[in-house]
Amino acid sequence: MSKLVKWNKGGLKSPMARARGLGSAKSGLDHWLMQRITAVGNLILGLWLLCSLICNGAMSYTAAILWVSEPVTAILLILFVISSFYHAVLGSQVVIEDYIHHEGFKLLKLLGQRLVFFAMGVACIFSVLQVAL
Repeated sequence: MSKLVKWNKGGLKSPMARARGLGSAKSGLDHWLMQRITAVGNLILGLWLLCSLICNGAMSYTAAILWVSEPVTAILLILFVISSFYHAVLGSQVVIEDYIHHEGFKLLKLLGQRLVFFAMGVACIFSVLQVAL
């Protein structure tokens, strides 16, 4: 019996009886909490990055390299990359789960988006480390 047919009203089943078997409601809290934590991290780190760029003004290429080479700056940039990409993965996962209904395509799309975001995050971290070291 498909999920949509199971939820249809009819018969003598209560709403709770019709809802059973439609999926777990246990793992949503972790996802929701991590989205909020990464959003706060992105806000703090994004404000730091914006203020740093504004305060440094129009940096030359050499000045930018020296700025990224500072250990605190490199660490904060890497944290910003990790937090931003993880937040993007969580957000796009919700969109995929809500709007793609074919289970096979949904699984393929979720796997693909995680791999793409992971590859982009690794490339950004590698770039920061390449300049910093």
